[in-house]
Amino acid sequence: MPNEALIVQLLEWIGEQPRGYAETAEAWRTSCPRLTIWEDALSEGLVERVAALPGNAAQVRVTEKGLALIRSAEFAAK
Repeated sequence: MPNEALIVQLLEWIGEQPRGYAETAEAWRTSCPRLTIWEDALSEGLVERVAALPGNAAQVRVTEKGLALIRSAEFAAK
């Protein structure tokens, strides 16, 4: 997977605390066609958008597939 280290960094960032969809998209979106970290994480199913409840903003969270990628990256680093 291209840019895997940056994608793992994104997943860890999302996992630190609840993140809003707008905050995450703004922080990780890029106009560089070679650094499509946010878009890659979405298309690979590593993160998912959680619909907003009335009065709250939409959230994003790491999926099971994303958690597995984090674990494999941690294992590879040992």
